[in-house]
Amino acid sequence: MKATYGLNVPHPFNPGVCFGFVELKRPCIADLRSKRLVSKLGHQLHSYGPTTSGNFLCVHGRKPRQDQAVKKQQIYPQNVDLPPIQPKNKKKPYPIPFKKIQQAGRADKKLAEMGIEKPLEPPKNGLLVPDLIPVAYEVLDAWKVLIKGLAQLLHVVPVYGCSNCPEVHVGQAGHEIQDCHGPDNVHRRSFHSWVKGSINDVLIPIESYHLYDPFGRRIKHENRFDYDRIPAVVELCIQAGVDIPEYPSRRRTKPIRMIGKKVIDRGGFVEEPKLDRSVDSSSLLMELDTYGAHIGKFPPPAAADVPKVAQETLKAYETVRWGVRKLMQKYTVKVCGYCSEVHVGPWGHNAKLCGAFKHQWRDGKHGWQDATVDEVVPPNYVWHVRDPADPPMRSALKRFYGKAPAVVEMCIHAGAEIPDKYKPMMRLDIVIPDTEEARLVA
Repeated sequence: MKATYGLNVPHPFNPGVCFGFVELKRPCIADLRSKRLVSKLGHQLHSYGPTTSGNFLCVHGRKPRQDQAVKKQQIYPQNVDLPPIQPKNKKKPYPIPFKKIQQAGRADKKLAEMGIEKPLEPPKNGLLVPDLIPVAYEVLDAWKVLIKGLAQLLHVVPVYGCSNCPEVHVGQAGHEIQDCHGPDNVHRRSFHSWVKGSINDVLIPIESYHLYDPFGRRIKHENRFDYDRIPAVVELCIQAGVDIPEYPSRRRTKPIRMIGKKVIDRGGFVEEPKLDRSVDSSSLLMELDTYGAHIGKFPPPAAADVPKVAQETLKAYETVRWGVRKLMQKYTVKVCGYCSEVHVGPWGHNAKLCGAFKHQWRDGKHGWQDATVDEVVPPNYVWHVRDPADPPMRSALKRFYGKAPAVVEMCIHAGAEIPDKYKPMMRLDIVIPDTEEARLVA
């Protein structure tokens, strides 16, 4: 008895139907080296059970048996590296390869030289995407829940911020890791100067100018105070279809037309209507901004409701990041390549407010590029504290500690379950040794 080899022959008119199976004699090594036999087998040699040698053709009209679909679960690695700290004396990397940006620019320039309009699809042509309107409303509702939940958890979970650098710590007391690079850090031996934190230390406020018509006139440096500053997440939801009476937006019925970078038909310029904002409207706007948490608008929750509030807040945080990522796949969001300024719209503004690396060379103008989700909703990683009763973290054991986003760390301290996607960076499977034992660890 010899093992044989064969290949499946598909039906010539219906590829989903297996036409038959051709059994071939087991080739010798010399034949396997020949290109003729390799191309004949089609690199699909299969070993079947022992059978008699010979050539035969089995024809049947049934489809090959397929195993039942098994739901795949996403597998996360055991541990991942901590997020790198981006240097301030360099420009941010482009999220899209620069070669692709150049190729798209050459294609647009070629069409413009030929006098052909640039093909635009919603929302690039000023029209809304109907499928993303429910997503925008869901993100805005989750944003309100997130702000309210963090404001309530601040009464329960202590948060500290360094008064000399952007470092934030969630725990009963600030850590003792010597990594402060703020002013006079030499006199403090790089220890942090901890003060009581606020919601802005947990959820970093990223604001953007509100535009009634994103395709209208650009914001200039002289008239920058004529436009309101609102959270970038809220502005993204407004441009995606959310209607807020206090912040109206122009809804086009006819698409704009462009040749290259020039807009040849935008339907004319329309001035933003002037609205009288009353006291009731200002209270509604505080739900969209973190300002309402500073004035004590949200009281502390009951002790029995703290885990529930923490879980809802964590769920709202994940919903916001998921929705923003989905909206940014269609709607354009720009960020400065040198600072944290964000602008929601097809092109950035002309306000000269950049004071980052080499801003003198650019006369204070921003270097706009495509934004990422982490730049619109910064994760703000903090050190993960496994047990609040443990002694403060020390620099000698720094490599054994993990990190997590500040919102996630705060919700975990309040009783929420740890999501699986954050466990690798939190390094929960690493045993933290004593200071003397750390010297013996390889």
